[in-house]
Amino acid sequence: MLSVAGPHEKLIIGRDAHKSVVSGLILAGIVPIWVDPQWDPGLHLAHPPSADAFRAALAEHPDARGALVTAPTPYGTCSDLAGIVQVCHEHGLPLIVDEAWGAHLPFHPDLPAWAMDAGADICVTCVHKTGSGLEQGSVFHLQGNLIEPEVLKQRADLLGTTSPSVLMYAAVDGRRRQMVERGHALFGDALTLARETRARITAADGPRVHGHDDFCGPGRAADLDPLQVIVDISALGTTGYAVADWIREHHHVNLRLSDHRRSSAQLTHADNRDTADVLVAALEDAARHADRLRPARRVEVPDPAALRLEQVMLPRDAFFGRSEQVPWEKAAGRVCAEMLAPYPPGIPAALPGERLTTEVLRYLRGGVEAGMVVPDAADMDVTTIRVATEEP
Repeated sequence: MLSVAGPHEKLIIGRDAHKSVVSGLILAGIVPIWVDPQWDPGLHLAHPPSADAFRAALAEHPDARGALVTAPTPYGTCSDLAGIVQVCHEHGLPLIVDEAWGAHLPFHPDLPAWAMDAGADICVTCVHKTGSGLEQGSVFHLQGNLIEPEVLKQRADLLGTTSPSVLMYAAVDGRRRQMVERGHALFGDALTLARETRARITAADGPRVHGHDDFCGPGRAADLDPLQVIVDISALGTTGYAVADWIREHHHVNLRLSDHRRSSAQLTHADNRDTADVLVAALEDAARHADRLRPARRVEVPDPAALRLEQVMLPRDAFFGRSEQVPWEKAAGRVCAEMLAPYPPGIPAALPGERLTTEVLRYLRGGVEAGMVVPDAADMDVTTIRVATEEP
């Protein structure tokens, strides 16, 4: 982001962006032009923004310096990257892809297309997530002539340590070699295991595994990463938060992501039948004990129009400006001065510079009472909110 846009310059960004993108906005003073995700009212789930949505945003803001999209999303859904690339390149602008959860995508044809094959100019890939790297091991991939390598290097140097860990670099390089030599076979096995695991969970009483047909199609995602096993547990009469807490306590298994009606598991090339057995047994046990997880506290999820807040200040100005802590009941109408991001997945429900509404505040408070974690808030219980004291 720092390599594409500068202070007070515009960047077109999908509003389902991770908190790290908001951090970039704060550090750089970039003006975000938000593109709305595609909302599935039946599943209460946001899919990636469409290429047409980026086209409309660029038509309205021809002075934008580029665009950023997240793919895969935390739910494994993927954008029409090739379509978004075409839209950006028609304007001579670069596309940045946050591909944090896509380190495995290049290594098997049955996985969704990765950003570089789709023609993106730069992507950021976290090898420590679905690869074999140590924590913090991430890489840039750069191609084309819309972003200068020297600029990227200099901007990255602003944020990187001058004392890097050789262990981290060695792990990234070891993973690179592993994928060159065995990547296709490893992910072929992982995909087979994922198909079997999905079928076993589906055969259990209660949980339902989402598949390609649930998430992909017109008005929805372009593709789905099959190694993310998204389980709808709403038939159990409880929440994903409660199921995840039960499984962590009783089976010592951390699930990938949970929300008001789903929990998910991330399979990788490191999994095998033994680890899959642990996952399936944990989910089956949670289903058998669902009566202990009821009644679940209801989370009021606003419709998309109510979730979408108005950006009235630069994120940087709101974050670094004068602020105060007020009771959440009195925060509606005030300008947010912090990130309020349920985690995981770390997508802000409200970010600095957005005007807060009663609907979003009730969603966050109800979510916390149901088990949601909002770690970036000054008050993690969201009983008070940090707001700007100066109006835009």
